[in-house]
Amino acid sequence: MALTAETESRLYRSLRVASGAAAHLVALGFPAAVAVLARPGSSLFSWHPLLMALAFSFLMTEALLIFSPETSLLRSFSRKVRVRVHWALQLLALLCALLGLAIITYNKHLNGKGHFVTWHGLTGLLAVLYAGGQCAGGVLLLYPKLMKNWTLAKLKLYHATSGLVGYLLGCASLMLGMCSLWFTTTVTGVSWYLAMLCPLVTSLVIMNQVSNAYLYRKRSQH
Repeated sequence: MALTAETESRLYRSLRVASGAAAHLVALGFPAAVAVLARPGSSLFSWHPLLMALAFSFLMTEALLIFSPETSLLRSFSRKVRVRVHWALQLLALLCALLGLAIITYNKHLNGKGHFVTWHGLTGLLAVLYAGGQCAGGVLLLYPKLMKNWTLAKLKLYHATSGLVGYLLGCASLMLGMCSLWFTTTVTGVSWYLAMLCPLVTSLVIMNQVSNAYLYRKRSQH
């Protein structure tokens, strides 16, 4: 029997709520697991995986999910409040990423190792630099008059799209980090595959959120 449009809409909404809830759990659970594995404070390096997991798995994911109409933890608050929290979370994510980058750079210097010679290192560097640029670009949304030939709606769309690219770069960096010698010797078997699924889950949820925002804007124009 064919589903009615209303039933399909409810089913789709339920799936979005369920996937959003899963993203929240993964965003918090992944850095918690990394903290257990890395034991921050046991060495200088131990802070690097934790800070990067906090930046790209927890803080950045929550900063983007805050605009989800179904799964935002602050959906009862005004958009102005959500925008401010988004800014705060993104700035914290950038600070954690910069500190994590500084720590691993200094740690390699102390151990006489090359800098940014692996795909993980290069992708991580690009993700951190991109995050800095994205935060700078977000200033245009606070002061849209700086871009006289651009509408606020278009600026929001481009900011969300470029933010998705930066978020995917961060997730790619996390996944490449899970291919490192440190992680593969610590996490093996099924646990490794489950860990690799974490950035994939949050990436799919965020991509769905951004694509829906784009479709909504297109429909509103017609």
